[in-house]
Amino acid sequence: MKSERLLSLDILRGITIVGMILVNNPGTWESIYAPLRHAEWNGLTPTDLVFPFFMFIMGVSMSFALSRFDHHFSRGFIIKLVRRTVILFLLGLFLSWFSLVCTGVEQPFSHIRILGVLQRLALAYFFGSLLIVGVRRPANLAWISGIILAGYSILLAGYSILLALGHGFELSEQNIIAVTDRTLFGEAHLYREWLPDGGRIFFDPEGLLSTLPCIAQVIIGYFCGNILREKTEIHHRLLQISILGIALLFAGWLLSYGCPLNKKVWSPTFVLVTCGFASLLLVFLTWLIDIRKKQKWGYPFHVFGTNPLFIYIVAGVLATLLEVITVGESSLQEKIYTSIWSVLPDAHLTSLIYGLLFIGFNYLIVWGLYKKQLFIKI
Repeated sequence: MKSERLLSLDILRGITIVGMILVNNPGTWESIYAPLRHAEWNGLTPTDLVFPFFMFIMGVSMSFALSRFDHHFSRGFIIKLVRRTVILFLLGLFLSWFSLVCTGVEQPFSHIRILGVLQRLALAYFFGSLLIVGVRRPANLAWISGIILAGYSILLAGYSILLALGHGFELSEQNIIAVTDRTLFGEAHLYREWLPDGGRIFFDPEGLLSTLPCIAQVIIGYFCGNILREKTEIHHRLLQISILGIALLFAGWLLSYGCPLNKKVWSPTFVLVTCGFASLLLVFLTWLIDIRKKQKWGYPFHVFGTNPLFIYIVAGVLATLLEVITVGESSLQEKIYTSIWSVLPDAHLTSLIYGLLFIGFNYLIVWGLYKKQLFIKI
């Protein structure tokens, strides 16, 4: 049953990776179907679920991975933890550096973005693993997760005893998240977030402070992984995860009246709601794949899920190259988009088809690795 569970997990991981690549690579940012856009600020769209789902899945996977070390500190555990954290963080820096170099930015290291998707995964993985192995007792881990989310809520609301800051639910440079990143890294190393009026401010949606609740997200995923690994009957395990998922959803939606759902600050209610959805999707896929044995439909996602971070990095490199390689006076990306539009003159549909074709090209790469049973561990 262990391998079957991992098949379900691979397929769920593959679904999220496909989603991450799709929403990051439209044919044009000006014409995108609403579900494929992030919420401008407060709120939730299907696109906003993709990254937190991957964070949750990382927590589930950690339950299986840490069992090899019997959830104890050891030399092997420390080496793996540090190595993977450093590699993930450096790969995130590489993607930023590569984009700057390809677009002709002089002195790219002076403008490299310190934070990002892979950097957030690295930090959440590192601190989540340390807490899981160091604390071990599920009840204490649950309390720590609650304290992280409650403390982060206080910081966002501006009632910190130590800092007279806050503005956590304002899209402004006075937001405590922006202030923290600007103080630590400087504006030259931050992402510039778009404002509704078309302006831009220095605000990183993968900020350092907003990585705190991601640790709780990983721990919740870890709890679900532990339930999957129990020796009890499979239906009982799925019922437990379903109850947890429904409870998280209910709590998140109820508390959102005072603490809005917001991906860009990764609000505590955002953690609860997205973990709730992810838990229920995990239950559905486990039921569909492990119990009903409906597996053929998930083959493409399984292929993506076996080399997820590798293909995410490859997709980032390819996207940059498509933007900088020119054909005549247009970039290769613009040329492909225009060619599709000449056949289907609907900007939104053309943008979607471009994204799907981009996914298809990346699928060929990861499928080749899969056929050769090459799984690149990061």
